[in-house]
Amino acid sequence: MTPHYTERGAGRPILLLHGGAGPFSVTGYAERLAAELPARVITPTHPGFDGTPRPDDLTTIGGLADVYVDFLDALDLTGVTVVGNSIGGWIAAEIGLRRSPRVDRLVLVDAVGLQVPGRPVADFFNLTFPQVAELSYYDPDAFRIDPDALPPAARAALAGNREALAVYAAPMEDPTLRDRLAAIDRPTLVVWGDSDRIVTPEYGRAYADAIPGARFELLPKTGHLPQLESPDLLTALLAS
Repeated sequence: MTPHYTERGAGRPILLLHGGAGPFSVTGYAERLAAELPARVITPTHPGFDGTPRPDDLTTIGGLADVYVDFLDALDLTGVTVVGNSIGGWIAAEIGLRRSPRVDRLVLVDAVGLQVPGRPVADFFNLTFPQVAELSYYDPDAFRIDPDALPPAARAALAGNREALAVYAAPMEDPTLRDRLAAIDRPTLVVWGDSDRIVTPEYGRAYADAIPGARFELLPKTGHLPQLESPDLLTALLAS
């Protein structure tokens, strides 16, 4: 299947994968990347998010990785940098394990999916939206939203995204992933916010340690969504 996607800019291709917050969490950052690097930034919507259709048999993170590997083939792209935040980072790791010749580099940004003893992923599905914001940002007050104050369509989109996330990633860990990450053979950058309380920096270091040759970078005064809270710092790393 071909996912719904948007495209901006020209230059080296970047596949930018959103997390459970949905496409809006990367839209503004995609525009910045396209303008500042410059780059051709391709931003798909995971099937089922934002009201997009999801085939009944597409229910796993690995299945999404297969969709995006086929998607890169369909676009006939080469030299792709895959950047993923949260579950998007988990998808990016799975894409790396498929060893597509179209992919040159992986950037995992506060990725979930790993099982790390003593460092569990926050129990997202039992948290309210205000609680998620509290754990997700260095400065939660700058990003907090009141779902009850949103228009009906926006509330429905939030609920639908949460349902889609539950299909793909409940629980938000795969006990087989850590050992499998040793097979990644692409240069990998693991980026983490120092104030992420959805998945802590120690969890991020475990991610980097599991991938041969991976580089770990910690961003100050940043939570789970660096593309929203520290976009300049993240872009500087992508440009390096």
